[in-house]
Amino acid sequence: MSKTAVIALGGNAITRKEVEDTITNQFANTRSSLYGLIELIRSGYNIAITHGNGPQVGNAILRVELARGKAPILPLGICVADTEGGMGYMIGQSLQNRLYRDKIQREVVTIITQVEVNKDDPELANPSKFIGQFYSEQEAVLFQTERGWVMKEDSNRGWRRVVPSPIPKKIVEGRIIAQLVDSGVIVIAAGGGGIPVYVEKDGTLEGVDAVIDKDRASALLANQISAEMLIILTNIEKVAVNFGKPNQKLIDEMTASEAEEYLRQGHFPPGSMGPKMEAAIDFLRNGGTKVVVSSIDKAAEAVFGNAGTVITRG
Repeated sequence: MSKTAVIALGGNAITRKEVEDTITNQFANTRSSLYGLIELIRSGYNIAITHGNGPQVGNAILRVELARGKAPILPLGICVADTEGGMGYMIGQSLQNRLYRDKIQREVVTIITQVEVNKDDPELANPSKFIGQFYSEQEAVLFQTERGWVMKEDSNRGWRRVVPSPIPKKIVEGRIIAQLVDSGVIVIAAGGGGIPVYVEKDGTLEGVDAVIDKDRASALLANQISAEMLIILTNIEKVAVNFGKPNQKLIDEMTASEAEEYLRQGHFPPGSMGPKMEAAIDFLRNGGTKVVVSSIDKAAEAVFGNAGTVITRG
């Protein structure tokens, strides 16, 4: 039987700070990010791919604001769905072309994914996730009044909109994703964490203006499709404790319990490595076997244990 892995591509897989964020460059970045994935596919793994969408959904929201008064306002859930489709197209086509050139016969499909959250999640009443553009304090006050936005100051750089980031509970399309992955289809799913929805009393789904952490959604997806391995690709080659300090230490291997302790000690801050470590721990505690955290450039080596940080159940 083939093993199954979920590969979570970080935002820098498609948008990179050092190059202009054009669609041409996004395609180029996507193509260069696929080498490690190809090696995993070549070795017989069944694969699901997730991805970030921070810059892309920010641009989508900006376009909505610029079109205000000229075109219908799109809610955040629709912007997430739009970027899931557009980025899934980029990743899917780039992967299909690479598979074709390498004479690997595997189908690729993108699934626009809904992710169930708890209607009573505390985040929905007290949002904390910054999105979109920076504004002046005067603009922030105006938008709070006119648009009902929650605005907060972001690191003394200006004011930004904040939205809820609830904990994901279930991948709505999880069953069909599992069936496709088990049959050998490479599935791109839960892009940008997926579209947040909650269940009404009558069992129907309703969207909510929120964003879901992509690494948490990736861990949940990995558990739902019974993946053995979760690979989180970001902008660092290895996880470190005392990051940026003279006593910084890179970690080759650790257990879920050790990761939990480092998290408790504050080594993995909420705005950077924290959510990734929480996702890794959740995946392992709920049946996963191994998590690999590494850079996109070192993906191929990380997949086969020659780079990155490996976290095991212990």
